[in-house]
Amino acid sequence: MASLKIENVQDYPRPPELRSVPHRFRIEFGGQTIVETDQAPQVLETHHAPTYYIPPHDIDAVLTEAIGKSFCEWKGVATYWDVQCGTAKATKAAWSYAAPTPSFEPIKVYLASYAERMNAYFVGIHSVISQPGGVYGGWITENLSVRIKGALGTKFW
Repeated sequence: MASLKIENVQDYPRPPELRSVPHRFRIEFGGQTIVETDQAPQVLETHHAPTYYIPPHDIDAVLTEAIGKSFCEWKGVATYWDVQCGTAKATKAAWSYAAPTPSFEPIKVYLASYAERMNAYFVGIHSVISQPGGVYGGWITENLSVRIKGALGTKFW
């Protein structure tokens, strides 16, 4: 399994870029593993933690479309999803792009998820914490350096 190399989020591209990664991903929720995949590309954007997009066929949970949409200038209109596994339910825990912009067509209908909404996230063997601020869906691992957008005082970066 590939280890995580040290990355400076200030070196990530703008506009954002979609990249494949050589890691296995796991998400736990409701006492179960609901995602296990090695097919989750990441979106990298300056000052942000990477956001990973999971193929829908690798998600073992009930997804229900949630109320509300948002717009990303780079990816298009996002649809939000409630995630349920057994009796555990997380509202607006994930999002997807049904008609992404051409640069992000490979993640069409793939789902990203806020790390604080599930019980545990892993990139390889590395635990994940959520990107601060509650707006962005990046997954923070110990290899990321420099202050990440979302924290107090970073709104206008």
